Amino acid sequence: MQDLIVQRPEGLYCPPGDFYIDPWRPVDRAVITHAHADHARMGHGHYLAATPAEGVLRSRLGQDITLQSLAYGQQVVHNGVSLSLHPAGHVLGSAQVRLEHGGQTWVASGDYKVAPDATCTPFEPVRCDVFITESTFGLPIYRWRPDAELFAEINSWWAGNVALGRASVLMCYSFGKAQRILSGVDPSIAPIIVHGAVQTLNTAYRAAGVDLPATLTVDEVSDPADFKRALVLCPPSAAGGPWAKRFGDFSDAFASGWMQLRGARRRGGYDKGFVLSDHADWPGLMGAIGATGAQRVIVTHGSVPVLVRYLSEQGLQAEAFHTEYGDDPVEEQVQPAPGPPDAAGQGAP
Repeated sequence: MQDLIVQRPEGLYCPPGDFYIDPWRPVDRAVITHAHADHARMGHGHYLAATPAEGVLRSRLGQDITLQSLAYGQQVVHNGVSLSLHPAGHVLGSAQVRLEHGGQTWVASGDYKVAPDATCTPFEPVRCDVFITESTFGLPIYRWRPDAELFAEINSWWAGNVALGRASVLMCYSFGKAQRILSGVDPSIAPIIVHGAVQTLNTAYRAAGVDLPATLTVDEVSDPADFKRALVLCPPSAAGGPWAKRFGDFSDAFASGWMQLRGARRRGGYDKGFVLSDHADWPGLMGAIGATGAQRVIVTHGSVPVLVRYLSEQGLQAEAFHTEYGDDPVEEQVQPAPGPPDAAGQGAP
């Protein structure tokens, strides 16, 4: 029986449908799981994505791209392949791609997160025969804390810095991570200032109906005292350059799943590290894979060998696709070099 998704130099390809999923080389027809740069690239002839992703995709790839959007759960048939998109819970508009053809059902998940997130539609398990899963945090050591605890910690750090007359500069990825932080912090503490890259995505989120607190760019700050007490969200490149000098002697922090490893925070030299990721942790991966009912699982980017071995030990047919997807660009700056799995197969980054 022919596989519904195979690897080609251009990306993951559906032979009977003659289209690609998140291709990394220019192709005629591309189904896009979400708008992060490693999954949504310029140069494709025709794009198909979930309706909530339209604003962020056009803001990142250009307003004039040829884009067809589908509501979650809406089904289309292309060359005999039934295709639908289902929430992945990763970022605004993120989707899993469900394909049905010739008696087979496959799901390509893209990147996903099962934890609650007010800024995007929650992850939806989709039953299938074959499941393609990411493994960014595919080691048992990665287990996320409840958001309520994490945001209380961020608010406490921010309020403490306000009392000391220092800005709180929180470095994070501009798309997804920044908006999730905004959805959870307490805007009554002090003003929130964001880098222009963050504000562009905030605009797209608000246009999609996502409720975010008021944010200012540096040019919109009318009271200079705000520079000394604001929560500042920006990519790391901005925190280390001239843009950040206006905030004076600020306290800095980094928000990333990699902050669960003390060594990552220490090497970065941050005052604080907040463990926050838009990817599933180990329990999330296990729950999501199990909920599909798939007996064959294909693992992509992340801790691939560890997860393939673990799933094989659980009796599943597990294998790998070698893709050109990566971790979020910001997170790559603090990702530790992978280490070999320990004797129990737990893995040691």
